[in-house]
Amino acid sequence: MLLTVAYDGTEFHGFVRQEGLRTVEDTLLGAVRELDDTITRISGVSRTDAGVHAKAQMVAFDATREIEPRGWVLGVNRHLPDDVAVRAAKLLPAGFVPRFASERKRYRYRLLMDKVRDPFQRNRAWKIENPMDLALVRAEASALVGTHDFRAFRSAKDERTETTRTLFSVDVTAPETHLCDVEVTGTAFMHNMVRIIVGTLVDVGLGRKEPGAVARALASGNRGDAGMTAPAQGLTLEWVELRLPEGTHDSWPP
Repeated sequence: MLLTVAYDGTEFHGFVRQEGLRTVEDTLLGAVRELDDTITRISGVSRTDAGVHAKAQMVAFDATREIEPRGWVLGVNRHLPDDVAVRAAKLLPAGFVPRFASERKRYRYRLLMDKVRDPFQRNRAWKIENPMDLALVRAEASALVGTHDFRAFRSAKDERTETTRTLFSVDVTAPETHLCDVEVTGTAFMHNMVRIIVGTLVDVGLGRKEPGAVARALASGNRGDAGMTAPAQGLTLEWVELRLPEGTHDSWPP
């Protein structure tokens, strides 16, 4: 079974299970086991950090009970708290692992450019008191598009040896007055990669780093050439494209 899950990450210590801490994985597994107690593990497509939100986290598990997708959506939601919900479900062959079938993901980072806090953006945006030069930010963002070695744009916790990633787009938009969204679409991401990208763009947009900082960091591979790590609360996993196996059924709701 494949679930599309949305959550407000504010009160979670990330997606992945951690002993003694409230996580999305633990919370969701407990609710799933209310319908089928033979399920011992679930697999998510993204290991979102503490405070990071999701509109379309994809979670798979192998069930032994024959329950239709509609039953999984309605049944699991009855056992979930208000800050997490199953938005859709579809039946697919056993053994599916979303992380290995991900083709591309899109993250959105929201910035609030205002001297006064906005309660509607509480825990949803990073408040920056000074306005940014959005034209400069867009020009800087264009250097990120393509296939590059992004080792300068990962946290020290990330120990992967393969650091080449492809970004299809980095779009900077202003959906409302005082708001700026940075949407990043790519094949895969390393730990804190999107947050460091946003931090670098903000540093350039506010004049704290000279234009060309992105290109310099890509060329050097030095974390110190990139910008700060943006806070977690502005980040949302928006969308995931999966390579689904043969035998996958339609989702509910459609």
